[in-house]
Amino acid sequence: MQFSHPLMHNNFTKADMNAAIRLFKQKGRILTQSKYVKKFENEWSKWLGVKYSVFVNSGSSANLLTMTVLRILYGKGEIILPPLTWVSDINSAIQNNFKPVFVDINPRNLCMSEEEIFKKVNKNTLAVFMTHVQGFNGLTSKLISFLKKRKILLIEDVCESHGATFNKRKLGTFGKISNFSFYYAHHMTTIEGGMICTNDKKIYEIAKILRSHGMARESNSSLFEKKIIKKYPKLSPKFIFLYSAYNFRNNEVGGVIGLNQLKSLDKNNKNRRKNFNLFLKFIDHSKYRTDFQLDGSCNYAFPVILKTKSLKSRNLFEETLLKNKIEFRRGSAGGGNQLRQPYLKKFVKNINLNNFKEVDHIHFFGYYIGNYPSLTRTKIKKICNILNHIKI
Repeated sequence: MQFSHPLMHNNFTKADMNAAIRLFKQKGRILTQSKYVKKFENEWSKWLGVKYSVFVNSGSSANLLTMTVLRILYGKGEIILPPLTWVSDINSAIQNNFKPVFVDINPRNLCMSEEEIFKKVNKNTLAVFMTHVQGFNGLTSKLISFLKKRKILLIEDVCESHGATFNKRKLGTFGKISNFSFYYAHHMTTIEGGMICTNDKKIYEIAKILRSHGMARESNSSLFEKKIIKKYPKLSPKFIFLYSAYNFRNNEVGGVIGLNQLKSLDKNNKNRRKNFNLFLKFIDHSKYRTDFQLDGSCNYAFPVILKTKSLKSRNLFEETLLKNKIEFRRGSAGGGNQLRQPYLKKFVKNINLNNFKEVDHIHFFGYYIGNYPSLTRTKIKKICNILNHIKI
């Protein structure tokens, strides 16, 4: 059999399909958002360690609604963002009229450099939107203390880091709001889906309203609804739209798949961590960066970061992976340095890319390849053997 290594393998199981089939066979079944969505939200909150969770149709929607909540509650301001992240983190801030402020990354965890964050904070800073890239933790006690002292909000993007921890506490429990993605290739999947998590009841209720067209009745708070109905007596009680919003709901199929996937998440994460350690053991440290901050990490992919800055060597690297059918993505999270993307040109002007040397190295010489629970030691060793023999 010819060797191959896809980015993801078997992340949607027979047990998931059976769970969906059982739902379809139920009498009086409801497939739009209902009891299984609510049950998944509750079980996810227990697993993560937060009070409230809101299941939405994607991690990008979770980003957008999070920034919308901030605009509703806090108004304007600056959001400090990483240039190495998924495009929706940045767009969610821009589309809510926040000013994006970028800082370079820490090469040892691919997350925003805390020292660079400290330099960029000012009186207009509303929040730091920390992306925990590819399963690495981006938090430190110093950063958390700094933000708390200055009353700056911490928002966590944990879309690529389910189960990763800081000080033995799961990422996604430190911020005012945290976001998760259940895209097919991540630690667990609902095919498409995302989650907004918080310990703040007001944020929770606003997020639920925003998820469903901005309708007041979606808050599920009888006291709140009565207050709103009294305030707007000339409107139908079931159709009072408080905010400009759309439909970001998920459905019952996603809910039952999420519940089933959650059962295996801790076990699968344990295997991912074991795989990652084997990968770092076998890969050539002279050719590839391996000096990562591993405390609490839980990586759904193997980062392959070339030490060279030779484009010729990089091209040979890519040719070798293609020849051996090892699927890869260049640029890590979101394709590398977002500051180089055309969509940002009208929003961010006069950026000096020399101030973003670390993320630029990832942009041109950083990759990821698949790390999934079913990988064997033999296959990891084979992958590393192919990588190690590339003359770079």
